[in-house]
Amino acid sequence: MNHIAVGIGEVLWDIFPNRRTIGGAPANFVYHTAQLGLNSYIVSAVGNDVLGEETERVLKSKGIESRILRTDYPTGTVMISLDKQGVPRYDFQEQTAWDNITFNDEVARLAKHTNIVCFGSLAQRNIKSRNAIYQFLKTMPDTDNTFKVFDINLRQKFFSKELIHDSLSLCNILKINDEELDTVSKMFDIGTCSPQKQCVALLKQYNLKMIILTCGINGSYIIMPESVSFQAIPETEVADTVGAGDAFTATFCSALCYKKSVSEAHRLAVDLSAYVCSQHGSMPAIPDELKYKIIQ
Repeated sequence: MNHIAVGIGEVLWDIFPNRRTIGGAPANFVYHTAQLGLNSYIVSAVGNDVLGEETERVLKSKGIESRILRTDYPTGTVMISLDKQGVPRYDFQEQTAWDNITFNDEVARLAKHTNIVCFGSLAQRNIKSRNAIYQFLKTMPDTDNTFKVFDINLRQKFFSKELIHDSLSLCNILKINDEELDTVSKMFDIGTCSPQKQCVALLKQYNLKMIILTCGINGSYIIMPESVSFQAIPETEVADTVGAGDAFTATFCSALCYKKSVSEAHRLAVDLSAYVCSQHGSMPAIPDELKYKIIQ
């Protein structure tokens, strides 16, 4: 396949009480698109430190191409604690390498050939990385088969109305959960109507292709201008939910590249994200049975 998928933003180490694993939503996203056969790249930054060296080695071993800048800032980490349901709480280190991503000539060349990108709000907490992300989005081709996915991922205090507005203006697909939708709806004075109606309001205001709305145990929706797809959550024994949303997004976009319908892509995304929930860490290997359903 000639599809190029890029995750741009934070690459970091998830520090659990008893282990550490490589992560960050953009890295998780391209890990899964790489497993599903797309040419996959991470655009980020790491430090001139041991974790920076390990980051590049691990990403390469997982089949992910990198456009990673080395900086004098430390490689990012996030402390993660899990509640009894496996739902994570995050505490992000500040002033890190991924706050200092640069849009250089090599990244610009990649952007010109990218047709799927996933970015979030967290990596935009620093203006330098925010500008690099926006330049990447503006440099990408603008076609019917170009997916610019804003996986909003509101974390701690690292977002603002201006940041969200600018990101919505540059994306064509929004991925958001029900709690984040409530925050955004209040921020943009959308009102207290149903979540679907709130999504339709955002869809129209920003001329989006679709909105992916996840509602935890209450399932998920793909909301488009003319139709809605709903999928329930399969019963799963949860190890932790870290990275499950990133797996969902990666699977959904990959399945669309393999000419699956929106409803088929939705079902496959739910199945893979449920599998990730059953595993520890954000980057488990995809079982062949699930992989073949997506790529065939």
